[in-house]
Amino acid sequence: MGDSMKRILYCIWQCTWGFLQSAIGAAVFILHIRNKHYFYHGAVITEWKDKSSVSLGMFVFVTNEPYFYDKLKNEYTMQELSDRLLVHEYGHTVQSLILGPLYLIVIGLPSTLWGFLPHLNEKRKKECISYFAFFTEKWANYLGEKVTNQKSMENLVID
Repeated sequence: MGDSMKRILYCIWQCTWGFLQSAIGAAVFILHIRNKHYFYHGAVITEWKDKSSVSLGMFVFVTNEPYFYDKLKNEYTMQELSDRLLVHEYGHTVQSLILGPLYLIVIGLPSTLWGFLPHLNEKRKKECISYFAFFTEKWANYLGEKVTNQKSMENLVID
């Protein structure tokens, strides 16, 4: 199957099976219509000023300044981290393809709690646990790497 056919099927599947998260993603996209946008393996990528990134169906919103760059700048360039983060976020779009209407419950909610609950942030920092060790994030890394043949965030400790 050719790349253009894969991208068409990707869009159709995200707009049907992944309708809910893609609809939310479309709304966020419209709110950030003036930002830089491009396509990546069928997904619509938007660069925004937020320090975190999120995937909503076929829409991916990536930070152009990863908050964790300062911690890792001796090992990675900003471009390397941005590229790896994009592969990771793309992995979440593949999860959306697989889970459809269950994506927000199975991936979105646990991922958000893992990322933003203060006591979990403290636990990760105190015990030096990678954000990407959590099942939702580890699976996104795996899927992103499998589909794109590029490196993702692996098990980097970013907190």
